[in-house]
Amino acid sequence: MKRKLTGITAAVVASAMLLTGCSQGASDDKVSGEGKSITLWLAGSDTPDELRTYLKDEFKAKTGATLKIEEQNWNDLVTKLTTALPDENNTPDVTEIGNTQSPTFTNVGAFLDVSDMYDELGGSDLLQSFVEAGKFEDKNYTLPYYFGSRYMFYRKDVWKAAGVDVPTTLDQFNTNVATITEKNPKKIDNFSGFYLGGQDWRDGISWIFANGGDIAQLKDGKWVATLDSPESIKGMEQLQQLYKTASKAPNDAKDANQYQFLNDSDQVKDENGNVTSDVSLSAATIMAPGWAHWSIGDLAKDKDGNPVREWNDDTFGTFVLPGNDGKPAPVFAGGSNIGISAKTKEPELSKELLKIIYSKDYQTMLGKNGLGPANQKYTSSLGDDQFAKALIESASNSKLTPAAPGWAAIESKGIMEEFFAQIRDSSDLNKLAKDTNAKLDELLNVK
Repeated sequence: MKRKLTGITAAVVASAMLLTGCSQGASDDKVSGEGKSITLWLAGSDTPDELRTYLKDEFKAKTGATLKIEEQNWNDLVTKLTTALPDENNTPDVTEIGNTQSPTFTNVGAFLDVSDMYDELGGSDLLQSFVEAGKFEDKNYTLPYYFGSRYMFYRKDVWKAAGVDVPTTLDQFNTNVATITEKNPKKIDNFSGFYLGGQDWRDGISWIFANGGDIAQLKDGKWVATLDSPESIKGMEQLQQLYKTASKAPNDAKDANQYQFLNDSDQVKDENGNVTSDVSLSAATIMAPGWAHWSIGDLAKDKDGNPVREWNDDTFGTFVLPGNDGKPAPVFAGGSNIGISAKTKEPELSKELLKIIYSKDYQTMLGKNGLGPANQKYTSSLGDDQFAKALIESASNSKLTPAAPGWAAIESKGIMEEFFAQIRDSSDLNKLAKDTNAKLDELLNVK
């Protein structure tokens, strides 16, 4: 991990020396791109093929140029961007980037200043927590692409059998899922009233946020870790109790595929009849981004015979995690930002692509595909079903990680995963918090 961090830091510092802030003004005239092309990096598979095709076709129609879309893996995106962004011959012209990763790159000038386009692309209607993650010295470098706040998915049948109702406060939630675990109405081995992995800090951080705690705060122009504040410690105490009484998830489990533990069986077979996965019901409740609902439900097959999940309202339900005050608890907002490389050879064509991405048509398409649109004017495109309502309500009080320049390095070292994995069995939470603060403070302000 040390070697990896050193490589990232060195490359980012080098990029700070090489990159130039060559912002060029946007033009209302049509940009001619005949015979030219630009490359867009998309992270993961969240952007559906339908939207990718739309971007290519619309970009061709408006500019005459070709849009090449390349999908990157989230796991090594930071490493790839660190290498590619400073290289004008290999940089993606436009790239998606995680909202928590954005500050590291905006702080060293890796992206083009698009402040002159801010109002045209949505301005104050854009999701502001994501806008702040993409700012540096009051200039806009990356803007929100889509959001996906976390909320709760639960087994209605199990909750009912345990005699508990949907909670209205955080304490009530903690009590209810502990009761479900104790009663275990379906008599399932290793059953969790609430499945929360030991390293799942992106979900677990809500208990710290809900008590007024935070990971770090900006003080006198410097980021300072604050996990040892009384508010953060109170949240850790709630979490520790929750881990001990409600969750049987392993200490090394992260926030991946929790949905499988809600289904009666996730057994899937390949064309030869071999079982490719086999996970049975082992949790009454999970916390996940809204798009998880596509993976929850009764096992069925689509028209081509492929296994799919069909949501069943009699068995499954959703609710927003309540805070201590009964209002939505602050949850970590998933999603990403998007920006233009400062080393692009086609800044005007790249800006034309941003105009398409932030158009009403594309923003609406994001919503219709279950991705929270960056422009809050178009959240109605998410629909009015329970998933849309829960997504919008949970996003109303969402938070991001500190917009510190060193946050990407912190994520690459897994410091938060290591910290959360120790909460369950810690005999001194204050010491654990102070020890973790020291690790965070070493990196928070490193560019």
